[in-house]
Amino acid sequence: MESLINNPPGTESMSQLITIERHILEQQKYFPEAHGELTELLNDVAFAAKLVRREVVRAGLVDILGFAGSTNVQGEEVKKLDLFANEKIINAIGQHGRFAVMGSEENEGIIIPPKNDSGSYVLLFDPLDGSSNIDVNVSVGTIFSIYRIKGDDPSKASISDCLQHGYEQVAAGYVIYGSSVVMVYTTGHGVHGFTYDPTIGEFLLSHENIVTPKSGKYYSINEGSYEQFNEGTKKYLDYIKKEDPATGRPYSTRYIGSLVADFHRNLLVGGVFIYPPTSKHANGKLRLMYEANPLAFICEQAGGRATNGRERILDIQPTELHQRTPLYIGSTDDVIVAEEFEQGIR
Repeated sequence: MESLINNPPGTESMSQLITIERHILEQQKYFPEAHGELTELLNDVAFAAKLVRREVVRAGLVDILGFAGSTNVQGEEVKKLDLFANEKIINAIGQHGRFAVMGSEENEGIIIPPKNDSGSYVLLFDPLDGSSNIDVNVSVGTIFSIYRIKGDDPSKASISDCLQHGYEQVAAGYVIYGSSVVMVYTTGHGVHGFTYDPTIGEFLLSHENIVTPKSGKYYSINEGSYEQFNEGTKKYLDYIKKEDPATGRPYSTRYIGSLVADFHRNLLVGGVFIYPPTSKHANGKLRLMYEANPLAFICEQAGGRATNGRERILDIQPTELHQRTPLYIGSTDDVIVAEEFEQGIR
């Protein structure tokens, strides 16, 4: 079936419109042992994304509408948008008893939701990646990751259930709030994207079976930290700037400073995103559990590659909830070249 993206607006028939709920339901055939639980979990995430999206698109109106200081016109406390997103996701998802334990980049420890004794899954999420860009109207996003708990008793779920290898994820995805709102997810059987239609309040299939190019022409890195990079990273940057038509160089730099936005662009058109170790952050700065693992799962499912420069991201054994890692992610050929410079092979 053709996806919505191939049909001009106004020409699609209702039979061609595939909602995210319908698509997730169809994906359920790959998980007969889940008895529909995973379908419900992903639908919960999609609903939470709608709530966050509603506030993100209004963020620029806060000053115009007269909110000032720490309270709004009703005398209610005005919270930072990332904290608001965090609370909305916890409240929207944590009330249904489908997750035994949750973890958020905004919370120091694990979150035990109500009715957790009936949940069999773990949710880890970054509620609003790139939130510092809200004030300048740059795309931000929500990143999420789902695992099964290790034991048979959900009431005994603990931090150990959160500290699983990335390859043990049963689903992962992200929502990007930009000129349009797009949700991308995988359950280990391809990567699919859905664009939100505010006129009907639904995410509709727009990017079916996303396959990232084997190589691209873009690189994404914060070159303002150049002096803090190791020699391998510096040599790589010098390499991709040199002209060589045979290898498609020089590459063009595209760096938004919002991980989910940089990743989304490179996933669709090809390229590499790098957040290397630096003299200030020897272990990198991105969170393994909330950012690197879910995006690595998506990237590999789309035919890409994700490493810390030396080791596959999904193979890293996590030891703490907020563990950090360097990240080299994107088109396979581009990531391999970056790794070779990092490892001193080139």
